[in-house]
Amino acid sequence: MDKQQLSKDILKLVGGEENIDQVTHCMTRLRFNLNDNQKADKATLKNTPGVMGVMENGGQFQVIIGNDVPIVYNAFVGNMSKSPNADNATSSASTGEKKKRNPVSALFDFISGIFTPILPAITGAGMIKGIVAILVALGWLSDTSSTYIILSAIGDGAFYFLPIILAISAARKLGSNMYIGAALAAGIMHPTITALLSEGDSTFAGIKVIAATYSSTVIPIILAIWIASYVEKAVDRVTHASLKLLVVPTVTLLIMVPLTLMTVGPLGTVLGNGLSGGISWLFDNMSIFASILIGGTMSLLIITGMHYALLPIVVGSMTTLGYDFIIPLMFAANLAQGGAAFGVGLRSRNSKTKSLAYSTGLTAVMGITEPAMYGINMKFKKPFIAALIGGAIAGGFMGIFNVKSYVITGLAGLPSVAAFISPAISTLLYALAGGLIAIVAAAVLTYILGFQEENASEPVAAPAAEPATPAATTSAAVTEEAKAQDEQVFSPITGEVKPLSEVPDPAFSEEIMGKGFAIQPSEGRVVSPINGTVFSLSKSGHAIGLVSDTGAEMLIHIGIDTVKLKGQFFSPKVQAGAKVAVGDVLMEFDREQIEKAGYTTITPVIITNMHQYESIESAGRTTIKEKDLLFTAKA
Repeated sequence: MDKQQLSKDILKLVGGEENIDQVTHCMTRLRFNLNDNQKADKATLKNTPGVMGVMENGGQFQVIIGNDVPIVYNAFVGNMSKSPNADNATSSASTGEKKKRNPVSALFDFISGIFTPILPAITGAGMIKGIVAILVALGWLSDTSSTYIILSAIGDGAFYFLPIILAISAARKLGSNMYIGAALAAGIMHPTITALLSEGDSTFAGIKVIAATYSSTVIPIILAIWIASYVEKAVDRVTHASLKLLVVPTVTLLIMVPLTLMTVGPLGTVLGNGLSGGISWLFDNMSIFASILIGGTMSLLIITGMHYALLPIVVGSMTTLGYDFIIPLMFAANLAQGGAAFGVGLRSRNSKTKSLAYSTGLTAVMGITEPAMYGINMKFKKPFIAALIGGAIAGGFMGIFNVKSYVITGLAGLPSVAAFISPAISTLLYALAGGLIAIVAAAVLTYILGFQEENASEPVAAPAAEPATPAATTSAAVTEEAKAQDEQVFSPITGEVKPLSEVPDPAFSEEIMGKGFAIQPSEGRVVSPINGTVFSLSKSGHAIGLVSDTGAEMLIHIGIDTVKLKGQFFSPKVQAGAKVAVGDVLMEFDREQIEKAGYTTITPVIITNMHQYESIESAGRTTIKEKDLLFTAKA
């Protein structure tokens, strides 16, 4: 690939030099602050050879390149007549970002940042509620037994105390103290307050406190924590360092708990009830239309990130009404993506495409759609259209029969069918029928519409690799023509193992950059996960690229958007070109300071040349130490 030509193409497609205010790069992408994001031709950029993806995040326009980004960046800067002022990118970009940040984009980012970390908790609780419902429906568990009461409490606990969980997540997202946020939520949910408000309106210092119930609510605590973040920071600014520990939490709680009870909480309750009531009205009066529309566009919402805006609605409906209409439509859309991939498998004459289509299709019907959606359906275009139509048809069917979900599940796929169990077994049957319609309709439409496939009789050859950086041209590197071998990847960090889907950045969560796992660090050190060579080290220290002795190209990306720290809190222990063995120290970083600065430290560890491997096989650990086996890349 001609990097000079690629850089010229990107320069033209982002709107030309006059549209660029700032440009810098991190380990994998070019990061632009454009004068007008609308002047960039996103569609053409996405289809440009050498560009892996395009995304906008917080007003910043990002072009995902991969390991070759330093070469492309240098060529890009060389094609500009004026300096991009990359050295000042952090401060300037931050200022510009605040001036030009799209409020809708900022809102989606805020909602995503709050709800993504808590999904495992509410998913686990939701699945337990579903299991209990199955046991009761089958007559294997009495709803008056102590076992039922305990299991129900386990399932209901995360939802009842949802304001406390949300307070912690929201405070972390806003860069304020998580535990002050938790104390605020605990204050408004205290049994004494709950009992007081259950009796009607009350007063505090002569001011009326409106009766409201805060258990299982969403919007009141989010509004409260948002306001509290400003109060906390304002108090912190005017308090002497020696008194901060005493004064800041005391003043924040004394202001915010009464303020929440008197104004913010009731307002949030009204908004939440109105939102849930509005959705209920829509599905009661325009059920078929709404179901067709949402079922047919859900995959588009996922691609754009707008589906995060539905999370408060889903949680609010579930906690207020006891059921939700949107999860069934997610279920239909996901199964339609799987059906479209099956259709590709049925029609394709390429053995490699067949195998990939069937495997990713199966993954999609289990609730994980990204491999099928990005690897198969969007690649061939028409199957993706077929999946949208299949989702709309199935959504219409579910709208006709008023299918609801009674618990929240993390993955809207076949394993989550317990969510549709209600006192009437027909809801489950209609949901399963709708899922079958989604699969069959998308598969049949894909087969009928067809798609253009290169080298149908032979597997499509992967393009030859080019070195990611000059340092990557070592004897350890293996060319694309060489036969790949299984690669064991050991943990570079001690912490909790997370799926990439939990990383709050689509480039990782949607596996655009590659496959692997993420680690939430409990210590601030990174060691080598393989025997090989360091081929790239970002100037800011937040990302490390390696190539193993057998040719696996890897990326360790410490935190999300930590490039903006410009190297602060990072201490590299190696240089590009260094030979390393498993366990050699690569980097030390100040985890607490990075998180205090408002950045997550979740660290993706991925294989970036996945076209050389068939799959990723997890070692099955949820917590891990340095040098423990993390996963194996199977050739």
